[in-house]
Amino acid sequence: MIKFDTKFPPLLAEVLALEYVYEEEDETGIDFEPHEKFQSPKETKAWILEWTGNKKLAGAEYRLFGMDGTGGQAAIWIARPGEDLLAQPIVFFGSEGELGVVANDFADYLWLLADGIGPMEAVGYGADDSEPNEQFAEFANKHAPEAKKSGAEVLARVKEAFPTFEDDFVALCRH
Repeated sequence: MIKFDTKFPPLLAEVLALEYVYEEEDETGIDFEPHEKFQSPKETKAWILEWTGNKKLAGAEYRLFGMDGTGGQAAIWIARPGEDLLAQPIVFFGSEGELGVVANDFADYLWLLADGIGPMEAVGYGADDSEPNEQFAEFANKHAPEAKKSGAEVLARVKEAFPTFEDDFVALCRH
């Protein structure tokens, strides 16, 4: 298991420091508010209890790093024990029960952002109405050029890699 540290890895900190613009009136842009650090184990445990109602869960496999305007949480999911934190998938837990894996790893996450799709948009809307984001595309080209793909490709790839995530997670609720 990856050691729990509330400090962001440098590349995650860099992408979270970029400007996330969301226009509420026409629902365009990326609805995302980065945290200043990963939520603590205590905060993560409280969040997973609230989300699932399951007192047996501690949420140790999640690193919460940001949220949308309604409080839905984006997290790195430690699904591949022994691998680097940025090699892990990114997931989103919406405030109204929306749930899903949004990127296979950090490189794919960068390309999702480059296509103008944040965690909430990926789960709620998919890639249908995405509008490329120049600042995130520049960041992705600089830090993950070998992983270049469209937001639709990122989402299709992650559905193949984790087809039962939603059902598996819902099965943990209120037990």
